[in-house]
Parts: sequence; C-alpha cells; structure tokens
Amino acid sequence: MSGNALTNAESEPGGFARFVSGRKSKWVVLVLWIILLAGLGPLAGKINDVQKNDIGAWLPKSADSTKEVVQEQKFQPPIFPGLVVFQRDGGLTDDDKKIVDGLKAKLTDPANATFKDKKNPTVDEKKTWAYKFSTVVASGVQEIPAPKSLAVLNIPIDPGTAGWNKLGDVVTAINDEIGTPPAGLKVHVTGAAGNAADSMKSFKKVDGALTYVTFGVVILILLLAYRSPVLWILPIFSVAFAYTGASGMVYLLAKHAGLTVNGWSAFVLPVLAVGAGVDYAMLILARYREELRRYEDRHEAMAHAIHRAGPAVFASSATVAVSMLCLLLAEMNSTKGLGPVSAVAVGFSLIAMTTLFPALLVILGRWVFWPVKPSFGSVEPTASGVWARMGRRVAKRPRAVWVGTTLILAVCAVGLSSLKLHPLNGAESFTDKPDSVVGAQILQDNGLGGTGNPIYVTMNRAARDEVAGKIQSVPGIVTGSVTPPQGLPDVKDGIGLLQATTTAPSDSPAGRDTAMAVRAAVHSVPGADAHVGGWAAMAKDSATAASHDDKTLIPVILLVVFVILALLLRAVLAPLLLMLTVVLSFGASLGISALMFHGPFGLGGEDNSFPLIVFVFLVALGVDYNIFLMTRIREEAVRNGTRRGALIGLAATGGVITWAGLVLASTFGVLGTLTITFAAELGFAVALGVLLDTLIVRSVLVTALTLDIGKRMWWPSKLSSAPEPDGGTLEAARAADDGVLVS
Repeated sequence: MSGNALTNAESEPGGFARFVSGRKSKWVVLVLWIILLAGLGPLAGKINDVQKNDIGAWLPKSADSTKEVVQEQKFQPPIFPGLVVFQRDGGLTDDDKKIVDGLKAKLTDPANATFKDKKNPTVDEKKTWAYKFSTVVASGVQEIPAPKSLAVLNIPIDPGTAGWNKLGDVVTAINDEIGTPPAGLKVHVTGAAGNAADSMKSFKKVDGALTYVTFGVVILILLLAYRSPVLWILPIFSVAFAYTGASGMVYLLAKHAGLTVNGWSAFVLPVLAVGAGVDYAMLILARYREELRRYEDRHEAMAHAIHRAGPAVFASSATVAVSMLCLLLAEMNSTKGLGPVSAVAVGFSLIAMTTLFPALLVILGRWVFWPVKPSFGSVEPTASGVWARMGRRVAKRPRAVWVGTTLILAVCAVGLSSLKLHPLNGAESFTDKPDSVVGAQILQDNGLGGTGNPIYVTMNRAARDEVAGKIQSVPGIVTGSVTPPQGLPDVKDGIGLLQATTTAPSDSPAGRDTAMAVRAAVHSVPGADAHVGGWAAMAKDSATAASHDDKTLIPVILLVVFVILALLLRAVLAPLLLMLTVVLSFGASLGISALMFHGPFGLGGEDNSFPLIVFVFLVALGVDYNIFLMTRIREEAVRNGTRRGALIGLAATGGVITWAGLVLASTFGVLGTLTITFAAELGFAVALGVLLDTLIVRSVLVTALTLDIGKRMWWPSKLSSAPEPDGGTLEAARAADDGVLVS
C-alpha cells in the first residue's frame, strides 16, 4: 500500500486493478481498445444488414401458425399485405378510377410506368422505379370489391432480405406515385405493410433524439455532480466505444453464429449500452474521486477504486447479462433474440468502463475534475451531504419507515389489476392515428375489416376439399372466400394452400376467435395435417407464448438474480430481502403505470409480452442500485458495524446512485416519445420503476431494513455472528455525528 495513504485498513488491489491503472499499462489498455475498435468499428454500421424481421424471427417455433408459414413458403415468400384505400364521399369519379387503374397497371406491369415529369426517361430512372417496387408481388395485385365510395387495391409485398425498411420504401413509393390526389379524394395505405411503415417512421424520428437526449442528460448530470466542464467527455467517449464495439460484435454473431437480430433488439442495444455504461462509469468515477482524497498518487487511487468498486460493477453487469440470457428460454423468438443482444451490450459496457475509462482518467490526471479537484487529504463531502442526513432521519424509526414504505408500495401494486393484456390491434398499437390506422378504420366502417389479412391454411393435398368445407362452415368466414390464393399453384410438393377472409377485422378479438374456430375445425379432419396461419392466428399464438414465458421466465430470473446476490454478499437473508424489495418495486411501478395508461394517457391496452419485458429490465437494472449500496454497506460493516455501515454506505453512494438512476430513467423515458404503444408504455414503466428504486426502495426501504435488522442481514455468514464494533448498535448509529466517513 502507498505510504501516503490515509488508512491501511484494506486489502491490496489485485493484478487487474493494477494493470488498467498502471503507469505504463494504461497506455497498453488504450492501444488495445483502438485496435479493437479498428476491427469492430466498420462492422457496427452494418447491423441493419443482418436484421431478420420476417415472421420466423418473431413467432414461437412450435406454434401452429409458424408451421403454416413454413408450408406456405413452398408457394410464396412471407407476404406483408399492403392495402391502398381510395375514398370519396358520394362515390368515386371517373378520374378517381383512372388513378386506381393507373397504379394497378404500373404495379402489375412496370412497362406501363410513365415516369412522371420526364418525356424521355433515362435508363437510370427506369431502374430507380423498378427498385422502388421490386418487392411487390405483381401477380397478387388486385382490386377488392368495395362500396361505390371506395376502391381498395391489395398490394402484397415480399420484403425479402431488405426487411422492414423495404416495406417503408414501398409505402413511400406508392404515395409518391399517386402524388397529390384530386380535391375530395382521400388515399390511405394500410394493412400489415402500412402498419410496419408507420412503426418505422416513429422509430426513425426518435433514433437521433434518443442519442442526443441521452448524451445531453449525461453531460448535464456530470456537470451538476462534478461541476467540471471537461469531465463529462470521458464517460461519453467510453460509452461510444462500448456501443460501437457491441454493435460490431452483434453483427459478427448474427453473420456467423446464427444470432437472431430483429428491429426491436437492435433498438434496445444502444439504450442498454448507454444506460448501463454510464451507470458503471459514475460508480467508478465516484469511488476514484473518493480515493484521490486518500492517495496522493492517482495511479494508486485508481487501483484501489477498481479494487473496491469493481465487485459491485461486475456483479451488477452479471445480474443484467444473465437475466437477459434467461430470455433464451422464451418461446417467443422476438423475446429470445433480445437476450443475447442485450447481454453483449452490457458486456461491452462493463469491459469499457473497467478498462478504457479508468485508463483515460489516470492518463489525464486530476485536472479533469477542474475546477473542483479532489485534493489529497481533503474531507469527503458526501459525509455530511443530503444522503447522510436522509440516513439519520431513517435511523430514528427504521421499523416504522420500512413498514410504512412497504404498505405504500403494496397499495400502488393494486393497480396491476387494471392491466389489459391482449394482442394489440392496429389502432391500439399507436398512441396517435397514423395513415394505416385511418385506412383500417375506413375499411372496418364499410364492412371490409377482414380484407387483406386472410386466414391461410395448409394441408395434405388429398384432404384439401374436406378441409375447405370445414373452413367454410365456420361462422365468421365470408361466403365464397375459401379459395387458393390468386396467382399461385393449387398444389406443391403434395401440400395444398387455401385462404379465407373473416367478416371481422383480423386484428380484433372476433377475428382471432374465428381463426381459432377454423383451427379446431380443420384439425378434426383425419390425416389432413392441417395448419392455420395468417395475422389473426399469429396474434393468438403470440399471446399464448407470451403468457407461457411470463410463468416460466419470471421465476427463473428471480432465482438467478438471488444466486448472484448470495454469492456477492456471502449471505442468504440480505439477498432474499433485496429480491423482495425489487419485486415490490416492480409491482408498484407496473400498477401505477397501468392506472396512468388507462386513465390520463387513454391507451387501449398492453401487449401480452409487456409484463415480462418490464420485469426483466426493472429487476436486472433495479438490483443494480441495491448491489451498489449493499456492497458498500458490507464493506463498511466489517470495520464499523452493520448499522453504522448502512449510514456510511448510503451517504457514500447516495449521490452517485441517484444521478445514475436519473440517467437510466431519462434514457428509457425517451422511449415514451415514440408513437408506438409498446415502446411508449415500456419507456414510462421502466423509467418510473428506476426512479422508485433509486429514490425510495434503495434510499428508504433497504436502508431502513438494514438499520432495523442489523448484522443478521448477513446470515448465515460469519459476519452475522461476529462481535460488532461500537457503531454496530442502533443507538450508536443514531448518535453518530455527520462528520467524517470512517474508512
């Protein structure tokens, strides 16, 4: 230990801590990161190239609708139906019909394209037009019979390897081709393709905002916390390295190791990389600043900071990563794919913040804290700060505090009964009314709610006629709609394919019930090996899988997190109590959220997968702050007793945990600006839960429990039965002055 340390009551840092903060090895760390980024950086921008947003990337493999898709692909690729709705009150005019016929002619035969505003189109313009509509299945473009005030074009789209982005391109191209319609004619693009295009528009609008707002909040918080105009650059720089490295690694795993990356997991990647990375950076930075007051040599100070804060950071990242990897057990492929991507994001954040970030800090020296530099031998300000005063207030009546807080959170959790879990229909999927929702409502108002999203049924060829009869006998199927899809062969590889239109919208409860009735009917045909798919059946299968995942994964994640905490704290009682507080916080935040969703926000419901995703984020991330607090309390308990250690731990970590929580809450809160219901609800619920964890659960509930229970928190470890120092009694903790932190 350094000879000018203010205390020698601690173990020496190990080789890792010495390496990342060494006088020479810090430069090695920086060079290694530059080499790593040189390799992964160019790949990071290619992550969209490996996204899989086809049906197989979302549905459970065992679902009947998934089996239907596999068989249907013998006939046609996975199709996203796009419906173009033309409407004029009082009936369409001849000019209106010319617009409809013209678009249909262009899409079925590009040779009919006129290439607007050009008398002599060039080859390049022709290629551009052909590219825009290259994924339209020309043989399936048809006009659907409709009332005289409407014309409806069904435009099936195969997004192919281009994915959902191509759907958006086609929808944009359709609107461009139509141009500005004549006065009184309304044109809307709806159907699955229209919904997907509107979703992408919302994500694209927030992509930049998410990055800018997140980094802006981090900068502001670091400025407020450390009052330095330059310090914020290092966490931002390190987080950017972590995100770039994680994106490049995800690309490699998707390209060569079979990792499934969809639009949702790709969107969550930066949220977790930035949120978790900043959390870890702030904890290490706070501990480094504290150690700089105890060690004159900044390299020695950083070695001790990593040595003492490292276990909490490693345990925190392990909790998040392992919790996310538990999602591999999910039936829903969309949920399953989220796990590894999230684990990679957290893993790179951990590596960057425990290697690159410390190396940069010691390379630059104390001046980065300017103008409030932590000088050797100065008093640690947290010892008499806000959280030190909060601890003394809680210490006056800890049992009353934790009982009262528990009751309040339990009352908030009653709001869970307000959750409305079901597959969201098109209108419910958005917080506003985009073009696709308006178009779908027009179709529904005119009795065409099931148009464009038929039920598909595959079966053994020999049983096709009997299966067709069974389908037509089901109430809710439009008479005469049971036919082979237009432009496709009747039979392929011994498999038959039929489609049927429902009277109810396919995304409505009635539409899903009809699909299930069709499934029951065709499964009764002996030897048919029939499978039922289509959007209604997929929604029902997804809801069933999501409910299964809730019941399976939540207990598994709780058990995994408990084991990690038990190993970290070398106790059973403390981890058990921490898990209970996190579950209580989850229930309260979800309960409050449900009341807000169906009250002031006026939302229609929550997707069936919503509780599990919120649970994963809140438990994994919420436990973080308890880990940061409890590891410090245990460290101090060895020297000062558990109750006095609780006050010291809260005082020392209170500020950094609060700021870190605000960063994470703000990061997820940006999701609330999306017009996609699932993302907006997720952002609100997670942000609220993080704030509850940082401001109430960690600072009030956990502290009060520790003060009340004392050293028994560490049962059955030796610390629970060892004689405590004078500060171990509750009376001593209450009487402790607010001066210097005991070290």
